Amino acid sequence: MDYIDLYQIHRWDHETPIEETLEALDSLVRAGKVRYLGASNLAAWQLAKALFTAREYRWHRFVSMQNHYNLIYREEEQEVIPLCLDQGLAVIPWSPLAAGFLAGNRRRDTGPLTRRAQSANRQYRDDDYEILEAVEAVARAHGASPAQIACAWVLQAPGVTAPIVGATRAQHIKELIAAVEIKLSPEEVKAMEAPYRPHPLTGRVQPRQSPLQPVSARS
Repeated sequence: MDYIDLYQIHRWDHETPIEETLEALDSLVRAGKVRYLGASNLAAWQLAKALFTAREYRWHRFVSMQNHYNLIYREEEQEVIPLCLDQGLAVIPWSPLAAGFLAGNRRRDTGPLTRRAQSANRQYRDDDYEILEAVEAVARAHGASPAQIACAWVLQAPGVTAPIVGATRAQHIKELIAAVEIKLSPEEVKAMEAPYRPHPLTGRVQPRQSPLQPVSARS
């Protein structure tokens, strides 16, 4: 190919100054090899530092944030998504179906996790299953699948441009494309969001040695 439409860094590099990374990315845009730049899995302070460093040096800034966001993981609503809204970045969430959990193929008494669910390194909680049950109820009302409803919820969330979906069959893609046509009522959105409880942060690389401890580890 002659150029890349959107080139994103995957995670924050604690070993490399952000100025070095941003200057390299800017050179790719100026050379015509990349049109737009994006980031993925950054904390709000990291994204803010990258955005304002780029502006200080008059380098091309990030235009998108690929973050972990779905009905059972909404921690991005605290700081990252508001920052994206304020700075005009598109939000393109990954794992909108929570590694298949929101597709409705899991139950509290189901046996061992599938390989995909295991790769997500996730232990599902009671409130997660309550959310899934709410999703399934809305799906029945719409004559849709739980996966379509979960995707429709992501699509209606503030700042979201398009979720990134994974599929193992062509039918999965067709099913999720149809979710674009589903319009959720405020009452349905509220019912699916109500059981949510805060979760530990996931998807980000921590420095090898950090002076800070997680809140849960502090005495």
